[in-house]
Amino acid sequence: MKPFILFSFLLAFLTNSMSQNIPSESIYDIQIDKLSGEPLDLSTYKDQYILFVNVASECGFTGQYEGLQKLFDTYNENLMVIGVPCNQFGSQEPGTAQEIQTFCQANYGVTFLMTEKIDVKGKNQHPLYLWLTDKSKNGKKSTTVKWNFQKYLIGPKGELIDYYYSITKPLSSKITKHLE
Repeated sequence: MKPFILFSFLLAFLTNSMSQNIPSESIYDIQIDKLSGEPLDLSTYKDQYILFVNVASECGFTGQYEGLQKLFDTYNENLMVIGVPCNQFGSQEPGTAQEIQTFCQANYGVTFLMTEKIDVKGKNQHPLYLWLTDKSKNGKKSTTVKWNFQKYLIGPKGELIDYYYSITKPLSSKITKHLE
């Protein structure tokens, strides 16, 4: 192979390989409100991990709130856990913002962030979950939210690290190995 052709081939290969893992937009630019209605500035958590979890108060996995709180308490110097209420799976999060907040605090002592209730899939999918589930946005992979308590781990530079189905407990080594 002639040197110029080889160089052109390598350059094209490297450019294509590198662009596959670069998000097309920053997660830090997505707008979402806290459960209280105040805007949540995700850029506050640059240089930290963020674990997004779509949550529901009447789900078989609701007990994971306890594990999420322990995860947050253990790694809060470099991790923010953000619960995202969603009523799309079995209508298991029917409550108002105040009811959700009261439930989480009274039953599980939740101190990590909670957002407004949103859609995580479908035609009204919130931009946050569009980014989390679409490779063309996050630069890593496309996924589908299957049920409540599916988790998405974001790295300190705003990159999608991985996602975990509901059966993965918050303190699983699949998650914590990235935080240690």
